[in-house]
Amino acid sequence: MIYIFGVFFFWLMGEPLVEAKKQLSSAAKVLGIGGKLLSALSEPVRVLSDDIPVKLENGSVQDFNAYRVQHNDALGPFKGGIRFHPEVNLDEVKALAMWMTWKCALMNLPFGGAKGGVIVEPKKLSGRELEALSRGYVQSFGEFLGPDKDVPAPDVYTNAQVMSWMLDEFEKLKKRHSPGAFTGKPLELGGIRIRDESTGLGGFFVIEACARRFGFKPRSTSVAIQGFGNVGFNIAGFLHEAGFKVVALSDSSGAVYSKAGFSPADMMKCKTAKGKIAECYATGSGSGTAISNEELLELDVDVLIPAALSGQITSKNANDVKARLVVEMANGPLTNDADRILGEKKAVVVPDILANAGGVTGSYFEWVQNNYGYYWSYTESFERLKELMSSAVERVFSASSEKKTNLRDAAYMLAVSRVARAVELRGSL
Repeated sequence: MIYIFGVFFFWLMGEPLVEAKKQLSSAAKVLGIGGKLLSALSEPVRVLSDDIPVKLENGSVQDFNAYRVQHNDALGPFKGGIRFHPEVNLDEVKALAMWMTWKCALMNLPFGGAKGGVIVEPKKLSGRELEALSRGYVQSFGEFLGPDKDVPAPDVYTNAQVMSWMLDEFEKLKKRHSPGAFTGKPLELGGIRIRDESTGLGGFFVIEACARRFGFKPRSTSVAIQGFGNVGFNIAGFLHEAGFKVVALSDSSGAVYSKAGFSPADMMKCKTAKGKIAECYATGSGSGTAISNEELLELDVDVLIPAALSGQITSKNANDVKARLVVEMANGPLTNDADRILGEKKAVVVPDILANAGGVTGSYFEWVQNNYGYYWSYTESFERLKELMSSAVERVFSASSEKKTNLRDAAYMLAVSRVARAVELRGSL
């Protein structure tokens, strides 16, 4: 049974949601937004919850708590990933859905924001169990999904195969082909070649633009990256190819540091062979040292890229961050207090709704091509992504200069004002 919760049902908020609402309130205050309009922007349009039963290999049946939060669709269909993770909770999903709304608005995409999650340890499921869970998610929420309603994509511990199962189940329910209902699919089912690297590539374009503005020369610019999953690996690779020195990398097991820098490709080979990056400190050019994730955040580097989890830089460690440029490739890796402290230290923070927007932009490209039935080359997708990311960077820097504020506040003002105007034009208050 699906439970649809009213927008004021949940009063107890986890930290990500508290941070997300503070960010909205700050932008709304500057923009003069209040009353019913602010309430409409603060709360999701719809919150869906269900228990998905899965028959396990041992013959028992286990229910998995699942959510889909649809935050705002004033600009277009809801858009956002689905994560399978044991620490998923509703407040986190609500925060991520809100951030997706601002991210799509900032990039001028015709989408609203949504997010989904299932409380599960996917590594403990067999392939058949994972497929059953994926199909069960669509069986629960399929009524509210579709290319003109809500378009999910992969997120933490979900991938192209999960999207394939979900798309197949959706098409069975609807009795028609609908490739634009999900993005992040394999090429054979309507995916696009640039999708896997789009988040990291978009972040690379952002850093390139910032480097030009600040006079950073790639070969003398040191970079530390927390997180070596899809996003961390791809942005590390693009930076390395462009001549930047990637001096530190990490995964959940720990981190490695080398002043001479690492080859991300070599590090991934080593991580795959040894199982964790902490065992790879002597891989690549020169030897390095094993350090902790916490120490990585405090390295004396030019660019710091938190690309792992939210809440990594807080009031407790922000004073120890030495990087001149912090690029948020994870969602919400800095708390608002940390953001303030880094601002006082004159560090430049590129907010997540800009830095990691390459992912949803790649999803947009896939959705457009699915609906149009015509597919671009890799080069065309690459150039379109570069154009959109570069334009967004220019808009945010211009707004920051004009309003005399930091990049996060500038980005939020641009995004929130665009959504607020759409809500007002619809006359739905």
